[in-house]
Amino acid sequence: MATLKRAHDELFRRTPDECFDSFEALHRKCCDDREDSVDRWIRPQDLVVTHDLSVCAEGEEYSLNDWSFSQVCKMARVSKDTINRLSRKTASKALEETLPTSDKPLQLLTHDDRIRSVHGVAYTRLWNADLLDVVHEFASDFTPPQKAMDDTSTGLYCGEQDMFAFLIDPTGWAEINGEAFAPGFFLWNSEVGRRTVGIQTFWFQKVCQNHIVWDATEVVEFSRKHTANVRDGLDDIRSIIEDLIRRRDSRRDGFVDVMQKAMTEKLGDDAEVVAKRLGTEGIPRSLIKDAMEIARQQGGFTIFALVDALTKLSQRVQLAGDRTELDTKIGKLLNLVLAA
Repeated sequence: MATLKRAHDELFRRTPDECFDSFEALHRKCCDDREDSVDRWIRPQDLVVTHDLSVCAEGEEYSLNDWSFSQVCKMARVSKDTINRLSRKTASKALEETLPTSDKPLQLLTHDDRIRSVHGVAYTRLWNADLLDVVHEFASDFTPPQKAMDDTSTGLYCGEQDMFAFLIDPTGWAEINGEAFAPGFFLWNSEVGRRTVGIQTFWFQKVCQNHIVWDATEVVEFSRKHTANVRDGLDDIRSIIEDLIRRRDSRRDGFVDVMQKAMTEKLGDDAEVVAKRLGTEGIPRSLIKDAMEIARQQGGFTIFALVDALTKLSQRVQLAGDRTELDTKIGKLLNLVLAA
């Protein structure tokens, strides 16, 4: 099984203003960004860098944020560190003389008087809100995990450069190979070309307060670059989420069926037969008698009653390793339902 640290890495690189306390708040923010941002197409030679490092385009003046400034430096093939060491006047002159000229237009994404990104014609934008619309439609019962150790970060982030969401289904626990797992996924995108669009789905056993996902299985990952067919990636992501949900529903229904049968199926009506059967399954003799007495008071020697009784009694075991081994044996008693 795998240990997944993608959400952990996001946790420690995000600032408080990039954190959102609910999926609805994140979705609303991304919808506002989509509504308020404007794509502008302009020839490179019509892009004018002023003496204070703002940019004039189509008669309007815009400021650069850190990301779009990095993109302009890359277009000019001048190191950002070099530009930052110059005075604003000298830096603007350096960019003016090194920015390319071309008949192919540039794609400027603006928000009010700020340029969010600068791209060429090969880049195709996918809005964060479009991606979250898919989640809202097909996985609305998934929620962020518990807050991280800083008591602020929920696994939902959106900043100037990208968006990231960590979502789980806290009610989706099901049995896989005799152990309990729940479904979850990571989702990411960038409207400004900072990263790919992608998803990673998984079944997990535990999420710690550092947002490390422990003991993950059935890990599936998909990503796509922001090229002409990037929107086709939404169909792939939708299919991956739908497959995760189908598996969840199937396994959860199967788990419910097993539990219902466990409440009626008996290991036997005779105490001696039941005790012998529990012994062959590796249950210690010291617990069998007490477990059978508890089960008898609950109405009989059903598999569920015996598992429930043994689970309570296992808490008496002081050593964690021994207790874990015992709990595993107790959990496997549910497999007797399938053999009954």
